[in-house]
Parts: sequence; structure tokens; C-alpha cells
Amino acid sequence: MPDIGNEEILKAIVAAVELPDSAYEKAKDRYEDLGEWLGLPSSDMSKYSPHTLPQGSFRIGTAIRPLLDKEEYDLDITCRFETGLMMGNISQADLRSMVKKDIEAYRRERGIQAPLDEKHRCFRLEYQDHLSFHMDIVPSIPDSPESRVLLEKAFSQRAYSASLIQNVSSMASRITDDRCPDYKTISSSWLSSNPEGYARWFEEQMLSQRLLKSFQERAQVDALPSYKRKAPLQRAIQILKRHRDWMFKDMPDSKPISIIITTLATQAYNGEDDLESTLFAVIAGMERHVSQTKPRVPNPVNPEEDFADKWDDPNYAPLRLEENFKKWLLQAKADCNRILGSTNPQDLRKSAGNFSVTLRESEAERLMKGRSPNPTPSIVIIPKDPPKPWMVL
Repeated sequence: MPDIGNEEILKAIVAAVELPDSAYEKAKDRYEDLGEWLGLPSSDMSKYSPHTLPQGSFRIGTAIRPLLDKEEYDLDITCRFETGLMMGNISQADLRSMVKKDIEAYRRERGIQAPLDEKHRCFRLEYQDHLSFHMDIVPSIPDSPESRVLLEKAFSQRAYSASLIQNVSSMASRITDDRCPDYKTISSSWLSSNPEGYARWFEEQMLSQRLLKSFQERAQVDALPSYKRKAPLQRAIQILKRHRDWMFKDMPDSKPISIIITTLATQAYNGEDDLESTLFAVIAGMERHVSQTKPRVPNPVNPEEDFADKWDDPNYAPLRLEENFKKWLLQAKADCNRILGSTNPQDLRKSAGNFSVTLRESEAERLMKGRSPNPTPSIVIIPKDPPKPWMVL
């Protein structure tokens, strides 16, 4: 049985770091508005059946507030052209040029003042209103039928449901990158990408049988957006991401990236139904899913892609990425134990600071009143030679 008091403390941390529903709704309004614009007859891209959808943390409901108020929300969008375009009839450069023209027209029509920012793989729109967003738009086309067949065969060897295998293979895409040697010529050397397939994989792993039954009883499996499900795995990932942000606030380039945290936490998840059990299960199990050979942290829906490819890259050696990942895991375990081992409101408020969360005194007192008589003792594990962001309280 989970400790109700511990559960409430962890939920209070999540409540302080998660995005408000209004942010998700604003993001949805914006990417749907862009999709509708691209589908208008006046758009050059409308004949290619554009489909815009979110990817990353906004898609799977694990987004968190920026650490600083002045930081923007980062909304990643896939703009996939479902018909008429393939690697055999258009170059990456030509696709980007066509998409850029329509997005530039959209920017002017919507009165977005900041100029369109071209990145290697996307276009960035900078919104400047009461809820600051930048929206990264990634143009993509469906992968070739041959590649999708091979992908489906590869996934049939895994313990995935038939529906997931079909979804993953059907959503496989190719994206542009202006660093590609064949960027300006028609070729098959486009980068593979499958953010929607990843989201479907995450959702299937996220819902344990008991959770799935609970959502089905409320008729919410399909109707409810991911961010409103608030499953234990989603909340645990949000806590870990915020702890990571705070620990590496002074050296953000050295922090474990979110896709590695999310992937390893999902693979370590065993279907626990409460937040406390989920949090400690994934912390304990994440490192076991790191391979000693390349790919170190393979993309579960594109095994050739290594999310940890920078770990063994000499160019990134000064950042100590793998070492910092391991030491962050130890610190996360220590700080999660510490906050749940708090014996008074003052300790609780101090421990919450390791997640960049400020609890009001009245809130800390309320949470402490709900604790069991003998809270879990703090277990602190301190590694040798800690990096700069290490915090020992």
C-alpha cells in the first residue's frame, strides 16, 4: 500500500512544476491554426495533405514549466505531408523552400513580429504574448513503403501489441536536415524520424492493466489528451526532469537530455499504480537499460538512432555526459528519499528546494499532517568526485 502522505507530497511537487492546462490548450490552438492555414487552397502545400501534430513532451504529457519565468515554452511540431511527396521526387532543399514560403506567409498574416528562424531541421516561430512560446516546425514526408515493411517485420520480433506495431510502422517519416551532403539533390539519404510512433509506444507502456481498466471505465482512453491522464509514469518523469533542471542550472549543456530520461524511465517502468512506487522503480531501473555497446540508448521505434550518441563523441567529452547522467541518478534518488523522509515542515520545505519548488509554510504543514507516523527514512548516497552541480544538504 502506498503511503498516502508521501503520495500527496510528490503530487504537490508535480503540481508546482507541470504546465497549466491553459498552456496545452494554447499550444493546441496554435498548431491546429497552422495546420488549417497550410490546408487552405491559397497554400502551395495544401495539395500534399499537410498534417500538423505535436511531438515530444507536449505530445506525451510530460512537459514542465521553464526553470526561469523569462524562458519560453518549447513546442515541437511535426508537419507531415501525407500525399504526393516522396524521397524519389523532391529534394530536402526544395521541400524546405516550399514549406518556408507558406510559413512565412502565415507569420505575416498572424502578425508574429519576430522573423522566421531557420534551424538545421526546422523552422522556428517566436510568439510574444502573455504565454511565451516558440514553435519549432519540422517538415516531414512518409517513409518509403519498403522501409515501413522492414520496420514492421523488425517490430514483430518484440513484445509489442499488433496495433502498436502497425501504428509505429505507418507513422515512420523522413525529415530534412541542411547538413546532409545530398541536401540539394533527390536522394534516399533523408534522416529517419518517428515522433508519433514514439508517443504511441510511450502511451502503451505508460498504461498498466489497472490504469487502462480505470481509463476505459471512464471512456477516456481515446478521448482524453495525454496531458490530462496524469498517469504515475508521466508524473515521475516530470519530477525527474525538474530535478535535473535544477541540479544542472549552472551548466545546462552537461545535463541528461529529456528524451534519454523519458526513454529509460519508460523502459524501467513495471506498471506500478502509485507515484511513489513508480518514481523509485524507474530511478532504480533506468541505468540497467543503458547498453554498454552502441547504440547506448536506442530509440525504441528506430533502433538505429542512439539518443546517447554524444556520450562517446570526443567533441562532447568535456561535458562528461555519461558520468553526469549516472551521478544525477544517484542525486535524484537521494533527494527523493530526503523529501519523503522529512520529519517536519521546515525539512520538507528545504527538501522541496532541490526540485526548485517553494512550498508555503501552510502547505508544508498540511502535507506533514497527512504523513504516516514513521515516514520513510532518508537514504543518501554520495558518489566520489562529484561534478560541479552536485548538491549535498
